[in-house]
Amino acid sequence: MIEPFADDAAAGHRYTEGMSSNPTTPPANAVTISSIAALIGDPARANILSALMGGKALTAGELAFCAHITPQTASSHLAKLLDGQLVAVEKQGRHRYFRLASVAVAEAFESLSGLAAAGPARQRTTGPRDVSMRRARTCYDHMAGTLAVAITDSLVDRGVVVIEDRSGLITEDGSRFLSGIGITFKARTGSARPLCRTCLDWSERRMHLGGQLGASLLTKSLEQNWVRAAGDDRALTITRSGEHAFHKIFGLGTDLIWRP
Repeated sequence: MIEPFADDAAAGHRYTEGMSSNPTTPPANAVTISSIAALIGDPARANILSALMGGKALTAGELAFCAHITPQTASSHLAKLLDGQLVAVEKQGRHRYFRLASVAVAEAFESLSGLAAAGPARQRTTGPRDVSMRRARTCYDHMAGTLAVAITDSLVDRGVVVIEDRSGLITEDGSRFLSGIGITFKARTGSARPLCRTCLDWSERRMHLGGQLGASLLTKSLEQNWVRAAGDDRALTITRSGEHAFHKIFGLGTDLIWRP
């Protein structure tokens, strides 16, 4: 996930503050950055990470299928991703399940997805999968796409959430609104995860909500069958009951949540 910039000038000022005035002095973590970039930069490994952005733990065989590579090649790539601490593995019996190592990895990958989407246009035809992904998809543990951005706009317009820089603040009225649809938050001592934060959606180029609130909205939508997994990728299908719920609760029009 990436944070939205208020404007180019402000962004440029913010990112130059505190930097060394000596252009010949490289950042202390330059080697680490280049190593991580090299890991993500391989197309097969990028496909593996993209598959894990769906939030599910997958086997090496499943990831090989998603990345269009052989299981042996997938095992080699996974070993490198494990060594780079980009993925983690959990063993259950004879099976090994891989997942992203942390939310920070998901945020970094979503950030790169945004940069890639903003780059030069590629010579390829946008297929049905792209349309579905742009409409609604999972972004690790929360929703992204047109639907997520529209929900975010609705929550801001209704005063449920106040956006300040990269963070979102849930208002008192907002807490009551969310409680009314079955979303409440318990105090989590020692939790470093923000209750509400914003992410720049790579397909919409606008903000959607992440953090605990974003995750709760996805969980609620899945539990109520407002959305369901469209297949093996990250795309989500908006159901008829979802269309009704998103209109009734968030005031979304069918032009924003149309189904194929």
